[in-house]
Amino acid sequence: MDNKYDAVIIGGGILGTFHAYHALELGLKVCLVEKDAYPKGATTQNFGQVVPSGMNTKWQKYGRESLRIYKEIQSKFDISIRQNGTVYLASNEEEEQLLVELRAINSGNDYASKMLTKQECLEKYPGLRKDYVVAGLFFPEEVTVEPRTMIHRLQEYLVAQKGLDIKFDFPVVSCESTREWVAVRNTKNEHVFGRKVIVCNGSDFKNLYPETFLSSDLEVSKLQMMQTKPQENYELKGSILTGWSIRRYEAFHECPSFTNVKKNEPKDSLQKKWGVHILFKQAADGSVILGDSHQYADANKIEDLGYDLDMDIDNFMIEEAKKIIDLPTYQIQKRWYGMYSQCKNSDIFQKTIEDNIHIVTGIGGKGMTGSAGFSKKNIATIFNTQKIKL
Repeated sequence: MDNKYDAVIIGGGILGTFHAYHALELGLKVCLVEKDAYPKGATTQNFGQVVPSGMNTKWQKYGRESLRIYKEIQSKFDISIRQNGTVYLASNEEEEQLLVELRAINSGNDYASKMLTKQECLEKYPGLRKDYVVAGLFFPEEVTVEPRTMIHRLQEYLVAQKGLDIKFDFPVVSCESTREWVAVRNTKNEHVFGRKVIVCNGSDFKNLYPETFLSSDLEVSKLQMMQTKPQENYELKGSILTGWSIRRYEAFHECPSFTNVKKNEPKDSLQKKWGVHILFKQAADGSVILGDSHQYADANKIEDLGYDLDMDIDNFMIEEAKKIIDLPTYQIQKRWYGMYSQCKNSDIFQKTIEDNIHIVTGIGGKGMTGSAGFSKKNIATIFNTQKIKL
């Protein structure tokens, strides 16, 4: 019975790990299998911010539940959560109007936010250029994480305190259903058995169910990010999102002025070509992470995005960042790109195979913010527990 579980979760990223977390919360016996020696995909290569404020109304509910879960875990075990809030900085009257409208929407949703004057922004965020900012909108409940350490600490917590069984170096090659069990087999012909199997990794989905994968509407986004050298005697709290973020994030699509604002944008800018919106976040070592860009390809043509960093994109982002915040140094110590899959026509890809195999992937840029809350509802649905209200 040692290799038989109520739930086998395939994929050790943030989406898979929180599916495991909520299955454990229901008192189930859970095994999480990960193809690599440790998680190293999109979960570890993202910006590291939890910002329900940027989500549409539906997903903000998941994001706010995620915030609650993150904070609850952090109170018991350090997973690198820091609550310093999120600010959106408007650079002109159009963006300021969108902030006013988003403030009203969130007031109706009972989600705390506060408009900041230009002077309040300048006092709160050192180095912010007065020729850039006109106003800000601050969300005090939101948090940042250190993505390259958080997932490891979260899994350590689940193993030590919740009884999770994790098997690394476990590349899955087949899932075969019998009447009662799904046999999950790896490349070494080792097996684990689950009453339910949940596939939360796009690569495993592609290998296990290639025809379903090819018929999906999944696409891949490639994001370039950078990290400066540590900033001496400088502190920048929370997530700093700027005007291009205001024009991009889903939450603002619900603002009455959004359509007209988008109509006025230049169509052939480098910002649009590379999908750039400038963000800042200070890491634990004092360095500042900045980015990011977005380039897209169909999931079955991921090679079209290339495997190199485009230095023209990085240089463009640095020059634009300098127009917003004067950092003590813009010397870069690290550059990387992350890739995540998302759906063209839906929020997330979900498909059930043979009743007991559930594919859940393509959460896109919502992963760090939305996975904890979404997984709670999805596990309740898969295991037919009472309806959970978020």
